Amino acid sequence: MKGKILEISGILFLIFLGVILRLIPHPPNFAPIAAIALFGGVYLTKKYFWIVPLLALFVGDYFIGSYSTRLMIAVYGSFGIISLIGLWLRNHRSLGMIISSALVGSLLFYLITNFAVWAFSPWYPKDISGLMFSYALALPFFKNTILGDLFYVSLFFGVYELVLNKTFLYSFFKKKSILFVSLKFDKIEE
Repeated sequence: MKGKILEISGILFLIFLGVILRLIPHPPNFAPIAAIALFGGVYLTKKYFWIVPLLALFVGDYFIGSYSTRLMIAVYGSFGIISLIGLWLRNHRSLGMIISSALVGSLLFYLITNFAVWAFSPWYPKDISGLMFSYALALPFFKNTILGDLFYVSLFFGVYELVLNKTFLYSFFKKKSILFVSLKFDKIEE
């Protein structure tokens, strides 16, 4: 029962974090949803790994506002695919693979969503030059997507791994002569 409560608390925290970080002012596309999708694929149960980023996206969209249904399908589908990359990453986890997965996720999001903008909006001619123009105009957003994904992936995976690695935390705080409460909360050491 305690494990289930901890799991649900973690899920709710990730959703809350995803929504809040989308609502506070930030550069366009510098958002945590792809990182939550990768993180969820690696650390959440197979029952919840894909729903957490999509729910965070949905709740955030509720407050931010919706957009074209076709574009929403492309955006949500992109994060669904990134969740599947996270599920694959579960068995291939290393620093290099985490970074590579974040970059692949950024690229997929860029390619899928900008293809959808080209295909479903009246803004671009429906030929190859219009598609290339759509991708070219989206490059600043792509840069922010990459930076945001790398930042949040580093944050989520880094903090989680540090918390899991009690030996590292203990030696770090012990060497710094800071009062340290062990992660089991059963003793206090100086």
